Order: sequence, then C-alpha cells, then structure tokens
Amino acid sequence: MRPCFNIAGPNVVGEHYTLPPERRLGRIMELVEDHRYFTLHAGRQVGKTTAARWMVRHYNGSGALRAAWVDIQGAKEQPDPGTALRTVLGALDRSLQSVLAGLALPTAEDIEALLRDPASALLRYLQRVCGKAPSPLVLFFDEADGLVGPAMVSFLSQLRQGYIDRSDVPFPASVVLIGQRQVRDYGLRQEDGRTLSWLGTTSPFNITAEAATLAPFTAAEVGELLGLHTAATGQPFTPEAVSRIAELGCGHPWLTNALADQIVRTDLRDRSAPITVSHVEAAKETIIRERRSHIDSLVARLHEDRVRRVLDPMLAGSPLDFNTLHDDVEYLLGLGLLVRRDGSLQIANPIYREVIPRALNWPIQETLNLPRPWYLRPDGGLDMAALLAAFQTFWRKDGHLAAQGFAYRESGPHLMLMAFLQRVINGGGQIDREYGLGRGALDLLVTWKGERHAIELKLRRDEETESDGIDQLSGYMVTAGLTEGWLVIFDLRSTRPWSERLYQRPVELEGRRIVIVGC
Repeated sequence: MRPCFNIAGPNVVGEHYTLPPERRLGRIMELVEDHRYFTLHAGRQVGKTTAARWMVRHYNGSGALRAAWVDIQGAKEQPDPGTALRTVLGALDRSLQSVLAGLALPTAEDIEALLRDPASALLRYLQRVCGKAPSPLVLFFDEADGLVGPAMVSFLSQLRQGYIDRSDVPFPASVVLIGQRQVRDYGLRQEDGRTLSWLGTTSPFNITAEAATLAPFTAAEVGELLGLHTAATGQPFTPEAVSRIAELGCGHPWLTNALADQIVRTDLRDRSAPITVSHVEAAKETIIRERRSHIDSLVARLHEDRVRRVLDPMLAGSPLDFNTLHDDVEYLLGLGLLVRRDGSLQIANPIYREVIPRALNWPIQETLNLPRPWYLRPDGGLDMAALLAAFQTFWRKDGHLAAQGFAYRESGPHLMLMAFLQRVINGGGQIDREYGLGRGALDLLVTWKGERHAIELKLRRDEETESDGIDQLSGYMVTAGLTEGWLVIFDLRSTRPWSERLYQRPVELEGRRIVIVGC
C-alpha cells in the first residue's frame, strides 16, 4: 500500500508519511537518559504516542535501557484505586511481557495477591520486576492524565515512594507520564462526572524534574512532510499551498495532516493536478464544518469553567479578570489552545480562532433565517451597510437578550454578531478573526467574492470612547490595505435608550472612511 497522511492514532512507518520523530525529542531523551521522572504533555494528536513508541524501539534496540510503552487509558476516570490499579497493572504486565521476554515476571496469582492492597500493588510489582531486569527500566505511561481522584493519587504516590527508595530497592530508572496536562492539572475530585478540583501545588508526584512538551513542525518541516506525498505520487503542492497549510495549522501535526489528507484523499484525487491555495481553503472549511474528532475534543473543552475564564475576555479583547488563576492560563497552554507568541497570549492557530466562536454561537446560527438576496448588491457584492442595519434590528429585538444567555457573558455581543455574519456568508465567503487579551477590540475581516471588509467590535460601558475604536480600526485597515471599515460599538450602558444606541455614522480619517455602527 502507498503511505498516506495520518489523521488517527500513532504513525506507522511505511504506512504514514512520517518525519523523523527524534528531531523533536532532544530534551526529552536527555531527561530519560539522566534517569529523571517527568511529564510529557501537549495537546491532542501532536505526536506524543508516536514519539513514545519510537523511543521504546530506540532504547530496546540499543540495549543500554529497557523501555515499555504502557497505555493506561482503560483506567480513565475511574476513581476507585482497586479497580483502576487492576487495569494499570494489567496493561503494565502485558507491555513488559514483550520487553522483558524470558524474565520470570509476576504470575497472575502474584498480581492478584498484590492487588489485595491497591495502595502498594504498583510499587511492589515494579520493585520485583526491576530487581530481576538485566538493564535499567524506562516506563512511558500514556494517557496518565486520565486517572482521577483517589486512584490517581495512589498511582502517583506509589511512583514517588519507589523513586525515593530506589537507592535501596530497585525501581524504574525513568518514568514518563504522557498526556495533555501537567501533573498539577490532573483531576483530584469528581462529582456527577464533573472534575471539581485539580492537584495544583499539592501534587504527590513532586519528584518530577520538569514538564516537557513537543514543539510544532517548523514551516520547513511542513513543506518536507507534504513533499513526501509528492515524492510518492508525483502530485505537487504549489508553494502558496504549502505556505497556507503552514499558516493555518502553525505546525500542528494533526491539522497539517488533516488538511493534506482531505485534499488528496477526497477533494483532488487526480494526481496529475497540482494542489493550490483554493484546495487548502476548501479543506479547512470541511474540517471545521464536520467537526472532526480532534476539533470535537477541542470544542468539548470550551465548556470547562477554567477555559471559559480565559477565553471569554480574550474573545472580547478585554484584560483577564484579576482573580483569574495563573494555573488556568497554563492549563490552556498545555492543552494547545493557547500559545505565547510575540510577547502575548494568543489562540494557537487560525483554525482554532475560527472553531472557537463558531462552536460557541452554533445554536444561534442554526436558528437564524436570513435569505440572501436582501444583503447583496446588484453586482453580487455584499451590501455591508444593509447587512449591519439588519443586525441592529435583530440585536434590539432578540439578540441582546440571547447574548445574555451565553456562558461566555463578556463576549456575548461579539459572538452574536459573528453568528449573524457566519450565517450570511456560509458557502460564499469567510471570516478571519484577530483577537487578544487587553486590546479592547476584536478585528474581523470578511471576505466575499474577492471583496474584503474590515470590521472592529468594541464594548462600551463607561469610559470607552469612539475615538479609541477609530484609531484601532484605522491601524488595522492600514495593515490590511483597505480604505473603508466598520466600527461596531455595543453600548452596554443601561441608561441609554435604543433610540440613541442604534445609528450608522461615517467619519473620515486620513483618507479612510469608517462607518460607526451603534448597537
């Protein structure tokens, strides 16, 4: 079979287009070889399992270490230590059977005897195994952050105890906990299926050397990965298409593979035809619209309180609330939702920037009935003045009340307008979003049949002025090379009557026309 772009599970050499995993593992391998205990955390489907399985093959091939990859997903969200540790020991034993073939491992009866005391079962099992192993043992526990409550605390505590005692009693040389979260973000307590608290600084695994992660692909590596398809099939990606895939995914392995896979497997099967930017844009829309597994798991996180506390002000362009915890921000960074770039917190990539508001305002989009002809000019272009006037009517009648129902209260008005615009342009254009903490505004760039329309959204409470928004929008227009823009101001002052809130007023600034739209 020919190799393909991988969008499900770890890479299999020969089956999937694969870049050398060791490129991203320098620091991680240093920690392993220095006999450290640590976490390898990163967002979903960035190559954690592929990397761990490669390291297992590498170390077992070298002979200096014995390594095992242990998938403990079966113990996920099982708070009972007896039940969870039984699953963990079963997975561990199966992994070691192949790694330590020929070694007399504990029998099934031995394991049952150990499990009579779950609080020491893992500790004593590993002490027995390591006492006989011919080489230092390295363990990669995958999906470790799925453990919760007392089971998770027991698991970590036993590893810690073994680490502390290993100068006297043999124990694994290195243990790597793999998941989306650092140990301090492991779920401590659950109620009715909801995680209510996290370990934080009370972690029983305080022996960890550091929290390691995997870097995204560079732009050059994105081109190299796509080039593997060209080498195998002869089908080229234009340089512009390569650049756009790198830009949209920001080097995220799954997003990179998913865009390419959608194009070559479904959208353009003719291997003699080059892949262009238009193919990339179509693939992006399909992935977002169909909410592929990776996107769906991302969307599920949006409803967590600690995610909302950070993203809500970010969508509104407001600063973080003073009470927002540093751990909340670090949690989103660990999930891969945010990155620190150019000295500020930003949504990790343009696809996530689109996914987040679309997912949050999807119920509103589905209920809007907006027949197209009324907002189109005779030449087929968007009549932006008519479109925003219609939104003003909607906002006064229903929108301002519906926005209050969003869990994301701070950004409710912004989400409402984005839902309105998304419903209008679906199938005929796109919306690019630029938002960040503390900017006080959200920039939108609506593209429709070759036209580009700059829109800036601001909230007005007391001290904010129109001039602030005009200056910000003007700067955005200069960057985008546009001479006309729209400043939408949501007036949240309760004393203002609707007759004074709703207006459209053009102003001129250095040759640029800005229409202020009051809501």
